[in-house]
Amino acid sequence: MRMRMIGTGMALLFSSLFIAAETDAAETSVLDLHEEPILSVPDEFPEQFKYDSGFDIAYPEAGVKGIYVSGYSAGGARMDDLTELLSGTALNAMVIDVKEDEGYMMMDLDSDNETIQSLSHEYVNPEKLMSHMEQEEIYPIARVVVFKDSQLAEAKPELSFTDENGNVWKNGRGESFVNPFSKEVWDYNVEVAKQAAKLGFKEIQFDYVRFPEGFENRADTLEYTMGEYESTDMDAVEKRVAAVTDFVDYAQDELESYDVDVSVDIFGYAATLPEAPGIGQNFSQISSNVDVISSMIYPSHWGNGYFEIDRPDLEPYETISEYMKVENEVLGQLEDAPVSRPWLQDFTASYLGAGNYKQYGVEEIEAQVQALYDNGVQEFLLWDASNKYTRGVDYTDDGSEQ
Repeated sequence: MRMRMIGTGMALLFSSLFIAAETDAAETSVLDLHEEPILSVPDEFPEQFKYDSGFDIAYPEAGVKGIYVSGYSAGGARMDDLTELLSGTALNAMVIDVKEDEGYMMMDLDSDNETIQSLSHEYVNPEKLMSHMEQEEIYPIARVVVFKDSQLAEAKPELSFTDENGNVWKNGRGESFVNPFSKEVWDYNVEVAKQAAKLGFKEIQFDYVRFPEGFENRADTLEYTMGEYESTDMDAVEKRVAAVTDFVDYAQDELESYDVDVSVDIFGYAATLPEAPGIGQNFSQISSNVDVISSMIYPSHWGNGYFEIDRPDLEPYETISEYMKVENEVLGQLEDAPVSRPWLQDFTASYLGAGNYKQYGVEEIEAQVQALYDNGVQEFLLWDASNKYTRGVDYTDDGSEQ
């Protein structure tokens, strides 16, 4: 489009000069040149040039209140059950796996990228899914897991981290990551996002936008490229933070013409620290480059004593409320703050051990949601890996602070 516009402009310019020369050949015409560019890029991408998937699904007026849905659930019988859950509550959105935790695509993305195609499954019929979402007025969010990607790491070890023997590094759970310093990795994931937008998803949610946990302890023992960051004057921590932040900024720019919002999942503790140096997450810098920030603030994920709460999983309202006080302060310092849409806990963290967890049900989920409302936050997402969400929950604001 841009090249055609420039070509047309130049053709008109030369045509005008030719006509002027023909009509008054005896006179010399002086072309008045201006320093300003003939064409300029607007601050906001014109609506008429944005991609139209053909599906009209509006952003919920009351704000997004959603659930996580795996690709298996989205393409299976459980989708009917989850749709019924939403139709009877204030819930109105689904975060659906497009590229899941192992690196597989859960639907055909119609991409020209051969690796993406080789890792694609057809668990979900995207056209059928989007028609369903449009009919049911469910806001569709595409979850794209970025740098945790065992499949891409194995297919292209040069894009990952390898040991002294050339083997792809794996963490204690047998998972591999690809390299956030690599521009090729960036483009791979942005291609996934673009294809998801073409299918009709209205938002791209990037997850695992970080280096592996504890990377600072193995950064000097693994083999990997730093690309353009190699020659910078930044120290190791600054390079990791820059790579992660730059990816988010790059993705936002690349997706601008696709008429989708961009969101990022981030560890909740990142907001309570200047930055998370090992994994490269800087809460403020990432938040400045997205439309939505989704902090994972499950009460079970905070260590005992955090926020001066002895056992956070036992105190869902207090834990969420104390966190939001911190996040609100951090976001309040940004010139253009994103929407805050935290992840809440709809699962029981029995792995914490006796005395450190409680069974999560209606009361615990309502307490978390109310803590958000009481701190001025109107949007949230619920996580349960099995997609078996608690029934009978009132997700509306009861109007009374606890």
